[in-house]
Amino acid sequence: MAEAPLPAIRSLPSWLLGRAAARGRALVADALTAEGLRMWHHVVLSAVRDLAPVAQADLGRGVGLDPKDVVGILNDLQSAGLVERAPDPRDRRKNAVTLTDDGARLLTRCEKAAREANDELLAPLSAAERERFMELLARISGVSGVPGGSGDPAAQG
Repeated sequence: MAEAPLPAIRSLPSWLLGRAAARGRALVADALTAEGLRMWHHVVLSAVRDLAPVAQADLGRGVGLDPKDVVGILNDLQSAGLVERAPDPRDRRKNAVTLTDDGARLLTRCEKAAREANDELLAPLSAAERERFMELLARISGVSGVPGGSGDPAAQG
């Protein structure tokens, strides 16, 4: 079925960004599914790697998930042998989460799959256009610290 010609809507940057984001999410979700992981599971696994050992509550705040959702995802990841939860040595009332060796190996494969999916998304752009696109996305999204983006100290010269 052909899409309706909605020039007023289709000319909005927000509409175009939404379409690009939906396509990107679908490509990445498919790539992660092939590795046996869902999107939020990948996000949490990556955050655990970057922040470990990390308290569950801090992990939830770090990725912007409700605490009960974090618990469910961590339960899945722990059942699969991808993360471990143990009493936090700094505060025994809290659980600290760390990545297992299996979790690290799966995360490496998933990061590769996600990069390849994003390469597919950006395939119509040249390397220079991709770099500029990332800089512009970082600027309008207000996200700092994006490698190659305007918030990246290395990009500041």
